[in-house]
Amino acid sequence: MVSRLSVTSKALNLISELKETHGDLMFYQAGGCCEGTQPQCFEKGEIYLRMNDVLIGSIDGCEFWVDRDLFEYWKYSHFTLDVLEGFGPGGFSLETSLGKTFKIIYRLFTEEELNELEPIEREG
Repeated sequence: MVSRLSVTSKALNLISELKETHGDLMFYQAGGCCEGTQPQCFEKGEIYLRMNDVLIGSIDGCEFWVDRDLFEYWKYSHFTLDVLEGFGPGGFSLETSLGKTFKIIYRLFTEEELNELEPIEREG
């Protein structure tokens, strides 16, 4: 099966650091407003999922959820979680206190990958 999600070593190191301070984490990528489409990192359970939000995978035990409408737009894309120095458009994500910002690098799946994608899970 082909995963919809991967992570850079730099982002994985930051997740480990955040887990030491905050415990279990989760990611949520919304489709607009303050955070734009920047992935947000929260303590697990700190954000309420909406009906039909999509779980595209997990990173180091941290679920990665995507807004239902945004997923429809990006469902043919692989997500790679990375991190940048500096603040992004939103300030709600846990890494902002460390002067960092999670970001997603997208690439389209090949036709072969599309035929082998892991199934998704929807909230509710």
